[in-house]
Amino acid sequence: MAIQFTETEQKILALAGTDLPDTERPFLTIAEAAGVDEQTVIDLIADLKRRKIIRRFGATLRHQKAGYGHNAMVAWRVPTERRDEVGEIFSSRPEISHCYIRRTYPEWTYNFYTMIHGERPGHAEEVVAVLEKLTGLTDNCVLNSLKELKKTSMVYFK
Repeated sequence: MAIQFTETEQKILALAGTDLPDTERPFLTIAEAAGVDEQTVIDLIADLKRRKIIRRFGATLRHQKAGYGHNAMVAWRVPTERRDEVGEIFSSRPEISHCYIRRTYPEWTYNFYTMIHGERPGHAEEVVAVLEKLTGLTDNCVLNSLKELKKTSMVYFK
């Protein structure tokens, strides 16, 4: 069942879902724009995190601008009984920003995906080699990024 947010909560979340204001107290700036006090903004975000509606609230690194321009999505075949174990190993790596389990299809039987951010050509493949050693899994497909066409965060409320 979808969560029903009040109009004020939608305003707060719309403002908090964009680039945070470059001010000493960004939550106060958001609060003023939404017509509430700063604590209301902080409480809403904390409550959503506590209820696991959001996992985290943090900065988005523009990885290419930060020097990580050699990226790859790696599709893996991971046995169902090892998904949690392998997920822990993969997600512990600092080079990996995304780690997903997805449905397979007869023509595409990979079920596990990692987004690896490399600093130089070949870096993503080096990380894959380390992951293969750590997990014993070698059935993967490395899909190197050629060009970033879009990078935005989701917008839930305008």
